[in-house]
Amino acid sequence: MNDKQWPSEWMRGALGMSVLKVLDAGPTYGYAIATALEAAGLGSIKGGTLYPLLTRFEAAHLVTTEWRAGDGGPGRKYFSLTDAGRAELARQTAEWRAFTTQTLTHLNGDTQ
Repeated sequence: MNDKQWPSEWMRGALGMSVLKVLDAGPTYGYAIATALEAAGLGSIKGGTLYPLLTRFEAAHLVTTEWRAGDGGPGRKYFSLTDAGRAELARQTAEWRAFTTQTLTHLNGDTQ
């Protein structure tokens, strides 16, 4: 696990698609999403950042939600990626790759 904290402006650009990528593996709940992002080396994501993003995704029909009973504790709200969410993940991933390629070309002093 990487405990690096990336600059917040970088995380704003990458967090949405990173959350969609976690959900692409299957339904899960908020704490597990944050844990997966941290395990992926993206740093610690606070609930005050994650949950509003998930609410926006739900409003945009990129995810659906379902309450599931907890094992000996309170229930959890599970988030699942919709077909529209998968399409958005694919779109954002392709655009991110193009952007980072162009940025690295610029930073390396290459011209096209």
